[in-house]
Amino acid sequence: MSQPTGYFAFIRENAPFLATGALLSFLSSFGQTFFISIFGGEIRAAYGLSNGDWGLIYMVGTGASAILMVFAGGLADRFRVRTIGIVVVLMLASACLFMAFNAVAALLPFVVFALRFTGQGMTHHVGTVAISRWFIATRGRALAITAFGFMLGEATLPLIMVWLKSFIDWRTLWVCFAGFCVLACFVLYRLLRLERTPQSMAETTQATGMGGKHWTRADALRHPLFWTMIPAVMSFSGFGTAFWFHQAHFAEIKGWSHLSLVSVFPLGTLALSLSTIAYGWAIDRFGATRLLPFYLIPYVIAFILHWYAPSLGWTALAVVLMGTAGGGQVTLLNACWAEFYGTKHMGAIKSAAAALMVLGSALGPGLSGWLIDQGVGFETQMLGYAAAFAFAALILIIPTRTARQALSVAP
Repeated sequence: MSQPTGYFAFIRENAPFLATGALLSFLSSFGQTFFISIFGGEIRAAYGLSNGDWGLIYMVGTGASAILMVFAGGLADRFRVRTIGIVVVLMLASACLFMAFNAVAALLPFVVFALRFTGQGMTHHVGTVAISRWFIATRGRALAITAFGFMLGEATLPLIMVWLKSFIDWRTLWVCFAGFCVLACFVLYRLLRLERTPQSMAETTQATGMGGKHWTRADALRHPLFWTMIPAVMSFSGFGTAFWFHQAHFAEIKGWSHLSLVSVFPLGTLALSLSTIAYGWAIDRFGATRLLPFYLIPYVIAFILHWYAPSLGWTALAVVLMGTAGGGQVTLLNACWAEFYGTKHMGAIKSAAAALMVLGSALGPGLSGWLIDQGVGFETQMLGYAAAFAFAALILIIPTRTARQALSVAP
């Protein structure tokens, strides 16, 4: 694509592609934990579930979606976004209808599986793989801009949904989400009328990775760097998801209303938006590998503050720090897969990482819910989460330094 220019000029020159990424990013909200957890109280009440029961169901459904992601993620290397993106979004619409009309508790794992696979999994995956492939010199900036779709959902949907639930049945809302997804498909088709297929891209347009070669998924899985990144991938998705998943319970034990808690979430989204812009610029300026070991540090502090928080103000500060770290999560990791391993087999490689991320988001709510039922307070768990983030950051320091040296090797 174009050489680095100002943000506004860059957006104008690449508007259809950036808008596609942003729209897919927003649509993934319907399968994200921050969104599904808004309806956690209604779901538990409708099916007579405890926190542990609901957490276990969520873990099983999300874990199954992680397994399927390993096999389905490579489709992003073979089909154009206009095709696979629309198919995935239509599947997401069907999953929303499944949630709306399901009346059997035994089917809830399948409902969660459908939402997580199509929403958090494939919709997000297709968008980020496309952006990482379409943009090379400006990849960080492009990922930052398209992440605003997710940020818009995270900033607005919790407050809007908590408000709407007060006078619209929660199942009716899920029917509306399905309709929105169907309408979005027409927009996607319009935006990508001139999109090229992945196969039509010449070999020279594909960026190489370490050692100046095109890495396959098998190559990446045999490389130690991939596995040193996994604790960061899984802890961020797992324990971050646990917080959002049990947000109603967290508000209850702190003595706040659920609406009061979600009212501070936009502060985190504001921090996320500013952090994402900053990381987008920094990735293009310094490279993702230099920044990777540091982005989890705000998460360490945030979860210590969640444990301590004697008032909502302290949790608001923790949410801001979570947003700050989130800017690195939505840009750095996607940029790193492309920098380390190249873009030719990006879909297949990232699908393995995405599967582990989804697996982490499955284990987090399930483990935390089980611990709650066993009498381990959710606040106490926060300290363990903070320690996990610190460990994940520390083990990245040496491998990323080695990777920078490998990236300087010419093909």
